[in-house]
Amino acid sequence: MTRLRILFGGAVFLGSFLLFLVEPIAAKQLLPVFGGSAAVWITCLVFFQTALLVAYLYAHWLARSSRWNLHFALLLLATVAAIVWATQTIDMSRASQHPVSSIFAALGVSIGMPFLMLGATSPLLQVWLARIETSGIPYRLFGLSNLASLLALALYPTLIEPHFTLKAQRLVWCCGFTAFALVSAALTWRTRSATQISAKSVTEDQAGITSAPLSHKVLWVLLPMGAAMQLAAVTSYLTQNIAAIPLLWIVPLAVYLITLILTFQFSRFLPRGIIVRFLVVMLAGLGYMLSQVDVSVPFGMSLSFFLVEVFFACLFCHTEAYALRPQRPSESTLFYLFFAAGGALGSFLIGIASPLIFSFNYDLAITFLVTALLTLAVTWSSGWAQRLLWTTASVLLLVLVFMLHTAYHRNTTVAMRNFYGSLRVRQSLSAYPSAIMRTLANGTIQHGTQIFSPELRKTPTTYYAEDSGVGLALRFCCQGRARNIGVIGLGVGTIAAYGQPGDRIRFYEINPAVPPIAQNVFSYLRESGAQISIVEGDARSSLADEPPQNFDVLAVDAFSGDAIPLHLLTTQAIDLYKRNLAPGGILAFHISNQHVDLEPEIALLAKNAGMDVRRVSSLENHDRGEFSATWILLANNSSFFSQPEIAAKVRQSGVDPKARLWTDDYSSLLPYIRW
Repeated sequence: MTRLRILFGGAVFLGSFLLFLVEPIAAKQLLPVFGGSAAVWITCLVFFQTALLVAYLYAHWLARSSRWNLHFALLLLATVAAIVWATQTIDMSRASQHPVSSIFAALGVSIGMPFLMLGATSPLLQVWLARIETSGIPYRLFGLSNLASLLALALYPTLIEPHFTLKAQRLVWCCGFTAFALVSAALTWRTRSATQISAKSVTEDQAGITSAPLSHKVLWVLLPMGAAMQLAAVTSYLTQNIAAIPLLWIVPLAVYLITLILTFQFSRFLPRGIIVRFLVVMLAGLGYMLSQVDVSVPFGMSLSFFLVEVFFACLFCHTEAYALRPQRPSESTLFYLFFAAGGALGSFLIGIASPLIFSFNYDLAITFLVTALLTLAVTWSSGWAQRLLWTTASVLLLVLVFMLHTAYHRNTTVAMRNFYGSLRVRQSLSAYPSAIMRTLANGTIQHGTQIFSPELRKTPTTYYAEDSGVGLALRFCCQGRARNIGVIGLGVGTIAAYGQPGDRIRFYEINPAVPPIAQNVFSYLRESGAQISIVEGDARSSLADEPPQNFDVLAVDAFSGDAIPLHLLTTQAIDLYKRNLAPGGILAFHISNQHVDLEPEIALLAKNAGMDVRRVSSLENHDRGEFSATWILLANNSSFFSQPEIAAKVRQSGVDPKARLWTDDYSSLLPYIRW
């Protein structure tokens, strides 16, 4: 029997390891299609939670029907699907037009069936082992599965992503899934001999083991829903304001899994009183942080505080749900089914429903409020002290939601939210006397400003001042002749301020909400002397479909919040940019960022492409609305950099010998994060 337990435990471990390993691989593969948007992972997370719900529903059904032949057939079909996914590439060249449905379709077609079989493994094998041994439910297998999941998440950003290409990752994962399918088929064959309803199950009612009450079943859904909302909201915040990279997907998910491991393995060592005290402190601290609208928090502090809050919030939700677990083995798959339903509902509310319902991003505030309300419901029977504490906390967090609503609407002329982010236009008085200033922000990051005074309304501001890298490139690229300029990332269209009669400026913008704002709320585009055109869609796809544009300057200035689309910084992207440059043309990369230093990687890309590279840093001028900015300029020859006006402003960019060249099949941002 010990040998059998080892086989079951090994199958659960392998299945869960593969389940969570495929998540970052599949999501990273989709990132370039959607412009590197942070919302890709959140949408993928909704898919994974929903697919897990379907897997648990299948496990619940199979545990009662024992359709063994169907299970064997699905294992075979899943193996074939895994092989196809590992060896073929799905064409998604137009997927960015309908991002959410496209992501669901792509994941469903490629890894849907393998994910279903992996997700059903843990609850199925627990029921089957309980039948064979005629014992209680082996809930520890669920803890083991989460330990395997945590190991997969830990290995991906530290070992797998930095050393293996995406193609190699898919092939190795496919081999692992084939091994899992064989082991799972063998255990399925072994379980066929067990009676469909064990002696333990038959005597449940005689032994006085009653069915779980309805209130418990409701909390089986609501408590995991709260934990999933915490995971989705915090992950969304981090990826929108730092970078859409697997590292920042995996860390919150790893914390989430740690709470599941502690819950299912060591629940007796987790006193409610201590968890609740820490939770109320974290909710209060982060609630205050959220109330400081448009204030940026240092990366390390923000990451640490949010991860600690996610830990205690998810630990509370999971331990309380586990405390209400059923005692009947026949209800174990129902428990997991409801648990998964809560996870799918929570991720759906944050990832899909919230952007459709709200123009502003209230995700964190609403999530904190839901957490407080769930805590109030669960601790209600603990006495008046807990009731008073959590009633007060719930009221204060509700007030926070309304405070954010008021603060976001204050001085806001336009607000809209979609898959690519939350956009807001603020209007206020500038430092320049008696002048109105409008600013476009994506989350907490400013994407452009215009000062509406006669002297400054046509003056480039923020990161595009005349002494910035792109300002120098535009002023000295063409020796007085008409210029052909390309810009990846529209923002408010500030670069159009450089346009002169005869110039052509072509903007590429993936977010369909941005062009109407730039055209109607700001006047850079309307008042430019240049001929302006806007191409909607991902810039790489658009440039690849067009004939060579012969740009004198191509500025790469694409950000989603403060996140960087890495597919615009690969060798294939550089080759595409060079194809669209005129002889002697200049590539200008905007790399101003609070959390990431891209200079070493771009210097390596330039060296690989045979281009000269220089760094340009400009200083802040508050009165003129100019920010400190960092640009990297690449040119096909050094004559541009030898001009006296340029030579005085630039400095050499060195290549880091430890840097590894980014390609469409390999990239890792981990070495460049400013911790």
